[in-house]
Amino acid sequence: MVQEILKPITLMGANASGKTEIALELARRLGGEIISSDSKQIYKLLEAGTAKPRGTWTQTPAGEVYLVEGVPYHLVDTLDPRASYDAGSFAKEAKKLMPEIWGRAKVPVMAGGTGMYIQAFWNGLDELPPADPAMRETLAALAASAGKEALHAQLAAMDPEAALRIPPGNIQRVIRAIEITRLAGRPVSQIWSGKFFNALPAHEGKFVFIKWQKDLLAERVKRRTNQNFAEWEAETRALLAAGYPEDCPGLKTLGYPQMLDYLAGRLAKPDAIRAIIAASMAYAKRQNTWFGRYRNAIRIDLEKYEDYDPAAIAERILKA
Repeated sequence: MVQEILKPITLMGANASGKTEIALELARRLGGEIISSDSKQIYKLLEAGTAKPRGTWTQTPAGEVYLVEGVPYHLVDTLDPRASYDAGSFAKEAKKLMPEIWGRAKVPVMAGGTGMYIQAFWNGLDELPPADPAMRETLAALAASAGKEALHAQLAAMDPEAALRIPPGNIQRVIRAIEITRLAGRPVSQIWSGKFFNALPAHEGKFVFIKWQKDLLAERVKRRTNQNFAEWEAETRALLAAGYPEDCPGLKTLGYPQMLDYLAGRLAKPDAIRAIIAASMAYAKRQNTWFGRYRNAIRIDLEKYEDYDPAAIAERILKA
């Protein structure tokens, strides 16, 4: 089978869409290894809130490896929650891992929902100035005090073209655009090459988009949030007790700000659950929009619960 599959498989989809189970099924059939392209699961100590696949660190001939159901699962559970991680860091590590996996006569299966990571790996990134944490903090404070529209207006004054391409609601991208413009001394729109938004190279990999019907995905998100809430709460309390600040990068990931509001008494439990579900669905909408533009991806549409059969989906992917 390894000889028949000459391309790595990249599995994409919104949060709670079941990518992990499908990736494990593919890896078992191929004797493969998984590379996580999830910006949240890279962190240690964040389990319930990230839906990190449960595994164990095991010593193998290739070194210590995180094994999930016996399958090597890379780029999860490696980073301290105080540390920052970005698309460039992911692309660099994944590009090192890919040939190592091939060298073990295994097929790489990339799985995750962080579209920017997948795009950075396959299409590359423009050379941009490194992050300036102090500047980001100042800009984030402006957005919090004056509103996202005020932050976006600042970008529009500096770089109208960039402002047209980045909506006000995407605060992180607005902050990064202002940051780059200031640090580089010229508009970020003049630095963007456009290669980042090229189509994924189908001649180099097999790309798969798992797309749930909206109401069904909402039910999956709701169920997972309710099932994980108690463990998520205990996990977050333990992080705070260990001295992790509320504003550390790990605790800024999806759902944790709402959990922190609940623990601080700023939200009642039912309101916190609703806020997490709402944030998760808003993120899922952005993910589906991002992945939906890849016309060369194999699209798996799930219109009813019975459609979700990891074994059957894996078989369909392998035959495509």
